[in-house]
Amino acid sequence: MYEIAQRVLTLDTVPPREVAVTVGVPYEEVTGEWSCPYRIDGLAGWEHERRATGPDSLRAVELALAMIRAALAGSHEAKEGLLSWDDTPPDLQRTRTVYVNWDKERDIAYIAMKHEIVPGEAVRQTVSEDVVLDYGSAGELIGLELLNAATRLPPELRL
Repeated sequence: MYEIAQRVLTLDTVPPREVAVTVGVPYEEVTGEWSCPYRIDGLAGWEHERRATGPDSLRAVELALAMIRAALAGSHEAKEGLLSWDDTPPDLQRTRTVYVNWDKERDIAYIAMKHEIVPGEAVRQTVSEDVVLDYGSAGELIGLELLNAATRLPPELRL
């Protein structure tokens, strides 16, 4: 794969390990569609080249980046808080993942602050116009329900 972009992430383990994310040059398939190769080294099960295919080269790149984001966010390393950007000092803001589930038919989105919220975990709710905030037993925000999500969610979250 001819690389056009690479980012190195750090796993906060002892000793620290690296996760290298690589995006390749998009290429046209014999079908006329375009594919963009990508690879994630350092996460179990991702050590081989994959590709995302779209109707044109830009869409193929967009889909590859979305697949990379989903793979990283869905990894057990990210869920355990072990995955961080290589150039972010530990004492500064740490990147956190939110999980968005959008029901297009009902136009309701749920944005969770952690991977899985179990029934009964939300012990208090606050309703404000078209937003319902869910709080856990320690008073922490664990998620929010957003009505009329199509007009309120930014395009990158409408997946």
